[in-house]
Amino acid sequence: MGVLEQTKTRKVFFGADNDALVRIIIINILVTAILFLIRSVYQLSDIDLTRFQNDIAAWFVLPAGAGKLLTRPWTLLTFMFSHIDIWSLIANMLWLWAFGFIIQSLLGSRRLAPLYIYGGLAGAIVYILCSNFLPSLAPHASAMTLSGANACVMAIAVAATVAAPGYRFFPMLNGGIPLWVLTVIYAAISFAGTSFNNPAAYGGELAGAATGFLFVKRLNKGYDPGSWMNRLYDWFFDLFNPDKAPDPDSARRRIFYDTHGKPPYKKKPNLNQERIDEILDKINRTGYHSLSHDEKDILHRAGEEDL
Repeated sequence: MGVLEQTKTRKVFFGADNDALVRIIIINILVTAILFLIRSVYQLSDIDLTRFQNDIAAWFVLPAGAGKLLTRPWTLLTFMFSHIDIWSLIANMLWLWAFGFIIQSLLGSRRLAPLYIYGGLAGAIVYILCSNFLPSLAPHASAMTLSGANACVMAIAVAATVAAPGYRFFPMLNGGIPLWVLTVIYAAISFAGTSFNNPAAYGGELAGAATGFLFVKRLNKGYDPGSWMNRLYDWFFDLFNPDKAPDPDSARRRIFYDTHGKPPYKKKPNLNQERIDEILDKINRTGYHSLSHDEKDILHRAGEEDL
């Protein structure tokens, strides 16, 4: 089997250690399950569900009113993992799995979570602006809220389409269904499912779509918008990792051995299956863009030898 074929068939397994997709879905399910469990307690206790909305849900969903938002700024993050309707949770997670799997396969698992968060934040900002500055919505802004991963999933769907416009589902069906067709279907269903009582949510979903487009365009220009999030994530969890010891030679290596990306001589690595497997695993983790020049050269040479 050639290297190109291995790259296509070697997939990021759902639930693998480096699978950001499964972690995001689990967080969505857990947060929503907690909310539904508490709501069930309210119902069994014969307490008015408006109390649940005010006492519990209001601390998870995003308020459109600036006054409420200042008292609960964490809702800028929690709203994108909180679903008040079980059917919206199921729909969002199914679409997230479909498009998120493609993003992980093409760009690496470390790009998915930043894209998800960027899409949600962009949707939140546009939602708040629409709610407070559109004349027809401003009088009701204090009572408006946003919940669910719609903007996040929209960002991932558009990003996947921009990153792989030629990607096709079900290739056995007359050549397959282009990814952009599935994205259009998802967008139509998402917009149709958005409540007419909360029209500012349409703006949030459009902001998510624009974020996905810009995210991939920035990656294509060599800039990773989510690198700082991954560094922060690694730093935080390394604090609780006793096996992560500091490197005492890091300063000496930086001063005396770091050539700042300029190799002192041109080297030509030997080809071996173990090295190729390591490169393919790196593509699964962080995407093709993260490969060094030597690693890309190895893949290119291996592909030529397989032809």
